[in-house]
Amino acid sequence: MSNEATLVIIKPDGLKKSLTGNILSRLSESKLKIIGAKMVKVDIELANKHYHHLQKEPFYPELAKYITGQLHGENRVMPLVYWGEDAIKKVRAIAGATNPEQAEPISIRGAYGRILTTGLFENVIHASSSVEEAEREIKLWFGPGEIVCKLYPSKKTSEENDSKEIWV
Repeated sequence: MSNEATLVIIKPDGLKKSLTGNILSRLSESKLKIIGAKMVKVDIELANKHYHHLQKEPFYPELAKYITGQLHGENRVMPLVYWGEDAIKKVRAIAGATNPEQAEPISIRGAYGRILTTGLFENVIHASSSVEEAEREIKLWFGPGEIVCKLYPSKKTSEENDSKEIWV
């Protein structure tokens, strides 16, 4: 058991259905710390980077429409970084199986998810699957200055009188 970070994204359907409070309450059962949170408008470039491993799948175009809010008329998501002991395992247990019909009814996805007639899983949240994926995803969704602790190595850059911190 060790401390680790994990990314959670409350997806457009979770926000449109006003499930944010319910989801955060359920995740608080994990006793993990939130060390990053914000609202993000997802463009196709970010969607492609996040779901890079699924781009060749036949369902990918609909998945991209889902995460960019085109299916719900709600182009915003809420990414959060949770930190603590066995964070990935704890969050994934509370989230439930990716397929809402296979998820425990008391899990977030079991309680609030659904499968569209096209077969797309509307599962209201994303949860990182491994330490490696969590790091890749957190670095994609957050800059070093948006997380309240030093999570990964970063460095200062200077561009035309503007200094900012970036991931190494």
